[in-house]
Amino acid sequence: MVDRAFSEARLAAVYDRFNPWEGRGDFTFYLPLVMGARSVLDVGCGTGELLRRARRDGHSGLLCGVDPAVGMLEVAREQGDIEWVLGEVGAVRGRQFELVVMTGHAFQVLVGDAELRSMLAVVASVLTDDGRFAFETRNPLVREWETWNRRYSEVVSDAAGEMVRCVCEVAEPVAGDLVSFTHTFTSAGWERPEVSHSTLRFLDSDALARFLSEAGLVVVEQFGDWDRSPLTAASPEIITVVRRGG
Repeated sequence: MVDRAFSEARLAAVYDRFNPWEGRGDFTFYLPLVMGARSVLDVGCGTGELLRRARRDGHSGLLCGVDPAVGMLEVAREQGDIEWVLGEVGAVRGRQFELVVMTGHAFQVLVGDAELRSMLAVVASVLTDDGRFAFETRNPLVREWETWNRRYSEVVSDAAGEMVRCVCEVAEPVAGDLVSFTHTFTSAGWERPEVSHSTLRFLDSDALARFLSEAGLVVVEQFGDWDRSPLTAASPEIITVVRRGG
């Protein structure tokens, strides 16, 4: 089930306004990787902002984004010189890419073991011999969700200049590695609020390592934040770059 924040067209249309490029350290990290690869797959590409920026900056190779959310791809498809695929990553099975990325903590949407293993298996199969898969997941030790009620509750203006308010509420108490929360969007011109329910998985570094090993993926680099600082218990992120083993 795709979160309503991504599937509903008018919510997808304001996604980048709530998450502007200037405030996203992940894009600063991933863009050079994208620019250095001749063929790139963005899994869970959302509105496609990373690939669209790469094309505007002169990337002349294959750029492909895949996402199961209709609303997000409607925004992405406003730029037609990139391949946009509606569906899960399995929709590109059988193809080859030098670089696969998952940004925006899309990796954490995979809350079940089976779906996580399936995604990693497909990614491993589409990488070229020297290809890389780069992604991030939040470090559960930092318990970042405890700040989300404040951090992700804000107001932006849409394309018509109307104000859209978002209120984030995390379901308490948090147990295990799953965190559930809602985003409630309101605007004066809407008949009713739009409520999006979400659940993300917070894997620790040891659990992540096991899943990667099972998929035959070997860690090449790992960082704790977008400035490429080392991964520690206090790091906000677990940023990982892997290749196929063997």
